[in-house]
Amino acid sequence: MKFHHVAISVTDIERSIAFYRDVLDMAQLSELSPFGGEQFDAIMGIRGVQGRMCIVGRETLNLELFEFADSKPKDPDALVSDRGYSHFGVIVDDVDATYERLRAANVRTHCPVISFMGGAVKATYCRDPDGNVFEIIEAKQLPGHSASSQRDPE
Repeated sequence: MKFHHVAISVTDIERSIAFYRDVLDMAQLSELSPFGGEQFDAIMGIRGVQGRMCIVGRETLNLELFEFADSKPKDPDALVSDRGYSHFGVIVDDVDATYERLRAANVRTHCPVISFMGGAVKATYCRDPDGNVFEIIEAKQLPGHSASSQRDPE
């Protein structure tokens, strides 16, 4: 089994594409396209569902962005302990520099970078324009990952 993507609901898909492209250096991997019809009704379990979708990504992380035509807004301050999706993690080469770049772009963070495991891991949580939470991580080693798979080859 291999991981493929995380899907998130957004309120303004163009804004979200720009955020993930400009702030997290992701590329737009698919055209912005409308969705709807019987197949989407069935797979999503929502009668009459429609909207627009796009995939953005970088390296091993793909995000499928969904802008639903008829959706109820989520609390942008929802706690990460609330049921459902908590956050997704992004490995970066320099978490302190990335944190400063995000703060300069007015990205909301939960706190300054924190060191864990005797400094082997440094991280903080951030929020996209819709309040979806992502973690930026710099780590020498994370459980379940080889050291070579954690860093960009830049």
